Amino acid sequence: MIAWRNMSIAARITWFAGAVSTALCALLAATVMFAIHRYVTGGLIAELAADGGRLAHQVEHNQIVFPLVEHSDRNVQILNQAGQIIAATSRMRGKPVMATLVPDGQNIIAGTACGGVFPPGECEVVVAQSARRGPEDWTVYIASPAIPWYVAPWLATTVIGAIGLLALALTALGHRIVTSSLRPVSAIRAELDEITEMFPGRRVGLPPSHDEIHDLAESVNQTLARLQAAMHQQRRFTSDASHELRTPIAAIRAEVEDALYAPEESSVSRLGASVLPSLDRLEAIVGDLLTIARQEDRDEAETEPVDLAELVASVTEERDGAGKVFDSSLEPRIVVTGNRRQLTRLLSNLLDNAERYAATTITVRLTRSAATKRELRRFPRGVAKLEVVDDGPGIDPDQRELVFQRFARLDTSRGRDSGGTGLGLPIARQIAESHGGTLQVEDQPRGARFVLRLPLP
Repeated sequence: MIAWRNMSIAARITWFAGAVSTALCALLAATVMFAIHRYVTGGLIAELAADGGRLAHQVEHNQIVFPLVEHSDRNVQILNQAGQIIAATSRMRGKPVMATLVPDGQNIIAGTACGGVFPPGECEVVVAQSARRGPEDWTVYIASPAIPWYVAPWLATTVIGAIGLLALALTALGHRIVTSSLRPVSAIRAELDEITEMFPGRRVGLPPSHDEIHDLAESVNQTLARLQAAMHQQRRFTSDASHELRTPIAAIRAEVEDALYAPEESSVSRLGASVLPSLDRLEAIVGDLLTIARQEDRDEAETEPVDLAELVASVTEERDGAGKVFDSSLEPRIVVTGNRRQLTRLLSNLLDNAERYAATTITVRLTRSAATKRELRRFPRGVAKLEVVDDGPGIDPDQRELVFQRFARLDTSRGRDSGGTGLGLPIARQIAESHGGTLQVEDQPRGARFVLRLPLP
């Protein structure tokens, strides 16, 4: 069994094809030999019946002519109605009746007799016919050696040789088919071995046939494309993160160098006041990066039933009175299954974004709705819909997906001077998707409208 598992697929299929073809060819050989044997035996019985009919005609006309048969290997016995042997060939003289077959007067009966009057281990085909001799019914028995299963040695050799060649041909054909079918797989494997990080844009060749291997090659190319996109995104993220971290570090360095070059014009309190905003920004960026890393590395977070209305109310109450007006409309008893800490972070990021760009008012609405046809697979039991709307400058439709990219910047007032790290909204969408939901920007007459959809349990 271990040796079988260690074989290649081509070897396994070749062995299987060989075994199946050998079994089928053996069955075919047996069927052919059986058909030939039956045909030849039927011909022998017909010859015996013809000779027996000639003898029966002689008996009926009292004209028995010797020798009874011309073939030396045939045996004849003629019995009267009393069962006495009246005439027989030389080998049957003085021997009992060769068979117990009893014809009914019209039909010819054929059978096989083994042993008895015949040599030990020898079987003969016996044909019995009736002959009307005056008022009596006589019986004519004529026998000939039975034909062996192989009919003739040359015939058996020919059939077995032809069947053996057929089995070999089928095995070779199966091997050729499987090797030609797996050749594209070997080419795909060789191409994948050569694709490295230095050549992420290479793709495997598509075989000309449109079969499962062609589909496999397409899937491999799609996977390589996703890997290339992931590598590109990772490099871009690293570059953007380095750029974002370099800005506050450069600001801190500039302030410290100014203080060192002109110590008489600076003080610790003045230096601290100049450096702390950059340190705050640096700390915020590092914290968001750690959040993204934990979110991506954690397979499953602890979940529990979370009342969204209660959660939204508690988060907005903490922010109310901080300069922006909150207008909340929360439908009660909307419960979802999720991680409370992550959902709190998601809501906080949305509200941080709204506070940053809202002119005066932030509207928060929580409702329950049925899923549309497009949403039915994602939300089979309904949707918990949370909307966060601000009355700020808004987001152009062609830039709505850009805000969910890490460190994305828009050419509006949503710039670096707003104080954001560029990671809040990407983290919010990541949390929404990890809970089986969606987060997107939708149409709004004024300002920006972020819509969170979560599945109801």
